[in-house]
Amino acid sequence: MYEMARRTLMLRTEPPREVVAAIGMPYAEPGGEWSCPYRIDGLAGWEHERKATGADSLQAVELAMAMVRAALAGSHECKEGLLVWEEEPGGRRPCTVYLSWDRDHNIAYISMKHETVAGEAARQVSADGVVLDFGGGGELLGVELSDAETLMPADMRL
Repeated sequence: MYEMARRTLMLRTEPPREVVAAIGMPYAEPGGEWSCPYRIDGLAGWEHERKATGADSLQAVELAMAMVRAALAGSHECKEGLLVWEEEPGGRRPCTVYLSWDRDHNIAYISMKHETVAGEAARQVSADGVVLDFGGGGELLGVELSDAETLMPADMRL
């Protein structure tokens, strides 16, 4: 895999270990789709190359990045607070959210995690066409927009 991006994270274990996430160059598949390879070394179960496939090279890269983020965030190491990015810059940084948009009904759901399970929301708060879903621990799970065309930022409507 020819790498175009990589990040090294640390596992706070004894002894400390590195976890390296890498994204490769996208390539055209014989059927016309595009694939982007990715790999996570140092995280149990992810030590081999995988790929994400999309309609074009940009979508393949976006999907590979989303898969890496979901794998890291969903790992038991991350959930236990052992996985850290020690060189993380201060201030704001982009985070992945997952958008589902039913254009026919003009309803969108912005999920804060890769997979949301039906009935997972323990509490909902509604106001002005927006529904906030909260989990049992008070964490925000997602946001439903009943007038998505109007309420979503322009860059999310692409």
